[in-house]
Amino acid sequence: MKEKKEEIFGQDIRVKNANLWYGDFHALKGVSMEIPARAVTAFIGPSGCGKSTFLKCFNRMNDLVSGCKITGEFRIGETDIYDKTTDINALRKSVGMVFQKPNPFPMSVYDNIAYGPRTFGIRKRAELDEIVESSLRASATWEELKDRLHDSATGLSGGQQQRLCIARALAVQPKIILMDEPTSALDPISTGKIEELCEELKKDTTIVVVTHNMQQATRISDKTGFFLLGELVEYGDTEEIFSSPKDERTERYITGRFG
Repeated sequence: MKEKKEEIFGQDIRVKNANLWYGDFHALKGVSMEIPARAVTAFIGPSGCGKSTFLKCFNRMNDLVSGCKITGEFRIGETDIYDKTTDINALRKSVGMVFQKPNPFPMSVYDNIAYGPRTFGIRKRAELDEIVESSLRASATWEELKDRLHDSATGLSGGQQQRLCIARALAVQPKIILMDEPTSALDPISTGKIEELCEELKKDTTIVVVTHNMQQATRISDKTGFFLLGELVEYGDTEEIFSSPKDERTERYITGRFG
C-alpha cells in the first residue's frame, strides 16, 4: 500500500486559477503557481491576505471549514488532489503540516511521534523505536530528548515543542511539509534551529512556509510569493523578489512602506 501512495503523490505542486470563498467572502482570487520539489518556498504578505488559506489548500484542510468553496486546479505531481477519487488520508500522510503555535499531544514525547505511524498500522515496538529515533534525528532534537522520551511533551520548551511537532510530521515520511508561521512564537535561538532544519530537510522534502518575517524568507527560501488581498501579486526566485521586484506593490511591502 505504501508503494502505491508513493507512486500517486509527487513533490511538486501546480496550481491553476485557484479561487476560494468563505461564504460570500472571496479569499483567494485566481491564484496560479508552480512550487518546485525539494526546495523551500515562502509566502509573504500582510495579515489576512490569503497566505495561510492558500497553504491549507494543499492538504485540503479547508474542507473542514463550513461554507468554504474552492475552484481551480491543484496538482501534486500528476494527481488532482481535489478529484473525488483522491484518498484524503493518503494525501495528508504525504503532505504534513506544522502550525504557528506548537501543538504537542498531551502524551509522552515517544507517543507523540509514534501516533501517526500507529494510525497507519505500524505496531511493532522495534519499528516504532526506529521511527521515533530517526524522526527526532531528522528534526535535530534526538540529543536533547533521547533521555526524555517518556516525559510529557507539554513539559518541553516552546522551541523543543515545535521541533517535536516537525518530528511528528516527519514520522509518516511526508513528501511535502507545510509550515504556517512556524517560528512566530519562538525565541531567536529556537528560530535559528528551525531555519537550519528547513535547509537540511529540503534535501528530501518540499517545504512551503508562510512567514511574516521577510528576513526569514530571504534566509531560508528559494522561491517567494507575495500575496495581497487574496491575489498573488508576484512570485519568483527569492533573490530577485527582494532585490528587484517587478511590481510596485511588492517593493512597497518589502521596503516597509505598507503592510
